[in-house]
Amino acid sequence: MINKKRRFFVIVLDSLGIGELPDAHLYNDAGSNTLGNISKATGGLHLPNLEALGLGNIEGVEVQSPSTFPKASYGRMSEASVGKDTTTGHWEMAGIITDPPFATYPEGFPLEMMERFNEVTGYGWLFAKAASGTSIIESLGPQHIKEKKPIVYTSADSVFQIAAHEGVIPLDEQYEICKKTRILMDEYNVCRVIARPFVGSVKDGFERTKNRRDFVISPKSKTMLETLNDSGIDVIGIGKIPDIFCHLGLSLELKASGNAETLDRVMDIIQGKIQIKEEKSANQGTFVFANLIDFDMLYGHRNDTQGYAGALEEFDKKIPALLSNLEEEDILIFTADHGCDPTTSSTDHSREYVPLLVCGKGIKSGVNLGTRNTFADISKTVLEYFGVENEGGLGTSFISEVIR
Repeated sequence: MINKKRRFFVIVLDSLGIGELPDAHLYNDAGSNTLGNISKATGGLHLPNLEALGLGNIEGVEVQSPSTFPKASYGRMSEASVGKDTTTGHWEMAGIITDPPFATYPEGFPLEMMERFNEVTGYGWLFAKAASGTSIIESLGPQHIKEKKPIVYTSADSVFQIAAHEGVIPLDEQYEICKKTRILMDEYNVCRVIARPFVGSVKDGFERTKNRRDFVISPKSKTMLETLNDSGIDVIGIGKIPDIFCHLGLSLELKASGNAETLDRVMDIIQGKIQIKEEKSANQGTFVFANLIDFDMLYGHRNDTQGYAGALEEFDKKIPALLSNLEEEDILIFTADHGCDPTTSSTDHSREYVPLLVCGKGIKSGVNLGTRNTFADISKTVLEYFGVENEGGLGTSFISEVIR
């Protein structure tokens, strides 16, 4: 029986890996440890609230002090999917294993693909190779302004990124280019087409704006979000979650441009300040999925170790308020979708274990959940908590291990 009072929150600390997976060498990620290497490089991280929950008790986490009496149940998860990108990680949490992986183009996009891009958009292109996004707009920004051709680039991930100055190609036109490109990239199994708008001038330099949008390939099968929604559970996606899931299975989408705003929206839901309109709500329970993008976008990809450390410590300060406002039956999970070690020479994601911290007033303290074989254990756990049937679904629920 579904319990309408129940609420389940999953907050993804985007890119907070905690150590290389056994197959990391196959992804050129040997030695990557986002949390551990940041701590070592900065002389130690001050994360008292995460430590109190049990972060330092997780196997392999040696840089944070273990708690004698962890307040949360804790463990780590390995990725069963082939890949290390945002979509793959989030989809696996929602019950989809990606294998074979999405297509990547580390040597650049083939001419045939780019000619088809030109045919469907009519804009031409600049570059079409792998590059750092911040570097490429600085080097090609002047040429883009002169020729009015979008800058196309990729990375080690399955992404087709399109950068354009908002004063040269207006936002609505940029998004339209991406929508047309999304249809084309389905043929090539490219996971994400990303609009990367920027502003600035040749004299003063260029900077990306907050108007990024991700256009993601549609999931090949039903996700946890759709299953919950079909069963009368309200599903709320915050930040980039709606884009990652192609806006499927969501009762409400909340915009948030960064960590602080995302956490504010989560707190608003916890405190009952955000309600789904009655005609859109089945009122059989609520699931909230949120992504803290700043760790990855602002610091991991830019190899900003100090910035990443500061953002982690700032996030840690927010934890007590979140937990103290939870209702008796609420469950909150802190986890991640992959790594992005800013201390390495790479600016790409890294293949790592991710933390699993399960919190709530009705959650047992100090249960060691060990190493989970797949992120899909979250999906199985959420569905079982709400009493939603999911026979044959991927993953193994740990709800019976953590509920008091």
